Amino acid sequence: MADTPRIYVACLASYNGGRLHGEWIDADQSADEIREAIKQMLSRSPEPSAEEWAIHDHDFQGITIKEFESIETMAELAKLLSEHGDAAVAAYNHLSDLEEAQKALAEHYSGKWSNLADWAEDYLRETGGLENVPESLRSYIDFERWAKDAEMGGDIFTVEQGGQLHVFWNH
Repeated sequence: MADTPRIYVACLASYNGGRLHGEWIDADQSADEIREAIKQMLSRSPEPSAEEWAIHDHDFQGITIKEFESIETMAELAKLLSEHGDAAVAAYNHLSDLEEAQKALAEHYSGKWSNLADWAEDYLRETGGLENVPESLRSYIDFERWAKDAEMGGDIFTVEQGGQLHVFWNH
């Protein structure tokens, strides 16, 4: 998997003419720069008057890109990936909406942990929920059960991605 999100853009005139012509284009650039790269690829097509194109492959670190995805969406997704990595993949794949994923990451992301119990213990420690619990009794607390209650009650949602558990608040 490439570190840089990218798309393979194919010339449809060539494709329909029985030829393969296209190229991989990095998506971590502006929408205008992606459009220009597509225009340049089409200008080198072996078919005259090549104008139409489609995405025939992609490498977006686990995010699925549609054949006719908007260039603006791809550029925004690539930006989100560069800023948030696996958390962006988790948010977008769970929510299936770019704006919702951006909002979840900006306003509701709690972080990533190896398991839900670790998140619960960290959260309770940071918010003072364990202040009055003596250290000798903390090993008796079922953090996983507490966290599952928070998840089942709709306070949080979790997404496994990249070997980590990403936790988001629902409020």
